[in-house]
Amino acid sequence: MSGKRRAKIVATLGPATSSAEAIEELFEAGVDVFRFNFSHGQPEDHARRHRILRELERHALRPIGIMADMQGPKLRVGAFEGGSVELEPGRRFMLDRSDRPGTAARASVPHPEIFSAVSAGDDMLLDDGRLRLKVLSKSEAALETQVVDGGRLSDRKGINLPGVVLPISPLTGKDRTDLRFALGLGVEWIALSFVQRPEDVAEARRLIGSRAHVLVKVEKPAALDCIEEIVSAADAVMVARGDLGVEMPAEEVPIAQKTIIRTCRDAGKPVIVATQMLESMVHAPAPTRAEVSDVATAVYDGADAVMLSAETAAGAHPTAAVEIMGRVIDRVERDPSHRRIAAAEQRPPLATSADAISAAAHQVADTIGAAAIVTYTTSGSTTLRAARERPEQPILGVTSELATARRLSLTCGVHSVHTADVRDFDEMVRKAVAAAALEDVAGPGDTVIITAGVPFGTPGATNVLRIARIPAE
Repeated sequence: MSGKRRAKIVATLGPATSSAEAIEELFEAGVDVFRFNFSHGQPEDHARRHRILRELERHALRPIGIMADMQGPKLRVGAFEGGSVELEPGRRFMLDRSDRPGTAARASVPHPEIFSAVSAGDDMLLDDGRLRLKVLSKSEAALETQVVDGGRLSDRKGINLPGVVLPISPLTGKDRTDLRFALGLGVEWIALSFVQRPEDVAEARRLIGSRAHVLVKVEKPAALDCIEEIVSAADAVMVARGDLGVEMPAEEVPIAQKTIIRTCRDAGKPVIVATQMLESMVHAPAPTRAEVSDVATAVYDGADAVMLSAETAAGAHPTAAVEIMGRVIDRVERDPSHRRIAAAEQRPPLATSADAISAAAHQVADTIGAAAIVTYTTSGSTTLRAARERPEQPILGVTSELATARRLSLTCGVHSVHTADVRDFDEMVRKAVAAAALEDVAGPGDTVIITAGVPFGTPGATNVLRIARIPAE
């Protein structure tokens, strides 16, 4: 196991971590899931990293999850005469659909959806929110705006529209090509950008089918208006705080983070907190105290995983960033108040047999002092329901499906084990006990709680609880 910590670490691979040696160092330091950022790099770069990880997995005998993060739509202004212009507060500024180079009075916006979606009074943010325009009036081909927050605007800087739902798909032509490539590699998670509504998730699901699980990045404030429906439609969620912070006031982002985590916890869906967690370690050998506190807060809030982006993709100290993040997680989880907070935040089980068995497993494990909870699962649903309970004991997710074992590597408190299929219930119990001993979650004479669904292979049919003992030596 990755030490004894429960919350997982997601790390992004990039120029600083492309070699087999660098990737193995990250894995040994404690990375559970590796992220391929399709906003950068060429397909052959991702394919090479994928081969390295699968070879590492074979040698380590531990399932490794891989996430392919789609770029999503990028709204940008066009180019300018001379490369940039200065926008002065209070001045009028036109945005049009012309392909002519921009000036200090106007700029090209090659996105017709913007002209149909915005209204007079809406704000438009440019260059990651550094500049702000107010829409005064609109026509089919032009927007008249007033500069609220000025500054220098250069070629092809990004556009954000807070509070505006755009009638565009979260998957561009590039994304669809990248998606086919990633599914061909065999990744476990597809991270979906620019999600605004549940229908966006359904569109991606139709393309992906059962070949991978869908992870929604909540980076648009519009998604918060229907967060329960989006969480229900997704398999996992990422709190993409950087993009959220552009389109909503900074003081609202921590509230949004807690809301998203709480919604995912209620639904039993894994949730990742991401963006700038140890940002200073892109250059510095140690994080700031505020960054350490930020990681700790995500763990206290109940996040399944915390993510490193530039820190490992392009940073000067990628392995140290993982090690420090692991130490922070471990220390928080040893704090008695962490357990009290988890217990206070625990939601009642749903009125299903799966939740009833999972809640009972948690209670029985506490009552008899069991060393671990072992879930035998095919689709992963049995293990996810057990993880929703956040038991103090580690959860061993035993499965005959390698893809399921890899996907479960994202879930808090779960150590996934790939094993051969079983023929009957007694064989399942024997394998569960053997796996608990082999993976060092239980020792001779210890008791484990086993949950499973019978008949085997029926997703969501958790209906059996068994108490078993590890044979004494």
